[in-house]
Amino acid sequence: MKRRTRIYYTESQKALMWERWKKGDTLHQIAQLFDRHHPSIQRILAETGGIRPVQRKRSQLSLTLAEREEISRAVTAGQSARSIAASLGRAPSTISRELKRNGGQEDYRASQAEQAAWDRAHRPKPCKLVENRALAHIVADKLKWQWSPEQIAGWLKQTYPSDESYQVSHETIYRSLYIQARGALKKELLDHLRRTRVMRRSRHHTLKTGDHGRITDAVSISERPATAEDRAVPGHWEGDLLCGSDNSQIATLVERQTRYVMLVKLPSKDTETVINALIKHAHKLPQELYKSLTWDRGSELADHKRFTLATDIKVYFCDPQNPWQRGTNENTNGLLRQYFPKGTDLSAHSQAQLNAVARRLNERPRKTLKFETPAERFNQCVASTG
Repeated sequence: MKRRTRIYYTESQKALMWERWKKGDTLHQIAQLFDRHHPSIQRILAETGGIRPVQRKRSQLSLTLAEREEISRAVTAGQSARSIAASLGRAPSTISRELKRNGGQEDYRASQAEQAAWDRAHRPKPCKLVENRALAHIVADKLKWQWSPEQIAGWLKQTYPSDESYQVSHETIYRSLYIQARGALKKELLDHLRRTRVMRRSRHHTLKTGDHGRITDAVSISERPATAEDRAVPGHWEGDLLCGSDNSQIATLVERQTRYVMLVKLPSKDTETVINALIKHAHKLPQELYKSLTWDRGSELADHKRFTLATDIKVYFCDPQNPWQRGTNENTNGLLRQYFPKGTDLSAHSQAQLNAVARRLNERPRKTLKFETPAERFNQCVASTG
């Protein structure tokens, strides 16, 4: 059996890979640049969990290759370490150490000394979570509760405002998870992240697009009031269907100001069933907290006029092929996939189970809410309407 030849990439080619990965290109798109298959690209990027390695830099205090070549020539000419130091403007001890660690005056070679210096300098800075194991245990516990690294970092900053030893950036947490060589967090904790990937993706990775159908008398999102657009007041919601196998689905609703989530069980996705379920759910909230609903162009809301007539809630629709205009809901649906993976039967979940999942999301601190929880913000709104 013929063995496949291992593919090697130059540093400039790897730099191009990282640049395109950061821009949001897929592995297949990047592979096409090199006329290769995507596994060879994934091998490079996965070594550091999809996180670009920091480019190595030479310390300004280190000897340069040019200086080492000067040392080599001076040694060959029989000059002493002190005279070499004087000509280079260096301390005599610097030259003595350089010669001693690289074969002495008889065997000193500039190129070999340069490579040895780079090899010795390749010692990564100890990770904060390795040095502070108590902090690492706190982070691990929060990850098990499905908190995101950004939520953990924000919560730590609020909980330990005057103790920097118990503060860590979300980037450090991600790196500790995806780069196992750090030895800070166990790989099993990756399973608790919202999106269980082997590599970290670019924030520019594309979201789904598509026009799901034509809606009669649809009111464009451009006509939505400014108070809804700038999140100035509560009561403006975004909604969509989260789909599973066997034609199963869940309606997801997110309040724009507080990011409060509600989930609605649906026996089917025909417009009559969906509208009936949304009407029933809308009646559970004070009218002051349900002023409008923004939806994608899905045919399940074809009977939107009946919904508005029954609830006095106005419905607005995204522009065709622009689901990102409901960004809050799109993001929430991504988080919900941790609990409702693609390809699973969503009809198996009861309304009580859906409420429990919604509660999980609503009781997590959110960066955009200054690390308060959606439940706290929404309850404040409910209290003010009482």
